[in-house]
Amino acid sequence: MDVDDLDTLVRQQLPALLRYAAALTGDRDLAGDVVQEVLLRVHSRWRRIALLERPDLYLRRMVTNEVTSWRRRWHVRTVRPASAEVLAARAAPLPDHADRVADHDALGRALAELTARQRSVVVLRYYEGLDDGEIAQVLGTSRATVRSHASHALAALRTAPEVQ
Repeated sequence: MDVDDLDTLVRQQLPALLRYAAALTGDRDLAGDVVQEVLLRVHSRWRRIALLERPDLYLRRMVTNEVTSWRRRWHVRTVRPASAEVLAARAAPLPDHADRVADHDALGRALAELTARQRSVVVLRYYEGLDDGEIAQVLGTSRATVRSHASHALAALRTAPEVQ
């Protein structure tokens, strides 16, 4: 594979990678940053990545690892909250979709209560549509571990009051 193959892969996978990163981080802007970092690394390592049977799954694994690294770095940096006026000035007016937003928020809170691995398995399985083998490859684990994480995650989600 050559650089043209990389361009094709990025064109095909970029929307899915952004969705995946957004689901893991809960923040579209951060998701874009994560995917951008991953794609920079992919470009410099493309000769090795191109030899893989499924480079798209490896890209998802890289996104998963980058999100994990970002979370580790986030805990050690200082975050200053913005004032309400600044937030209001930056917020774009949106149509009122209260029910959809409430459902999305409830699901986000429920997913946030899961462990990072459980959340990754749920997002990869139900949001990205990957099977257990592909999820295992992305997360660098076995199929049995994927099924175990999925089972525990679904049990936790079933008992979450905000999802009911």
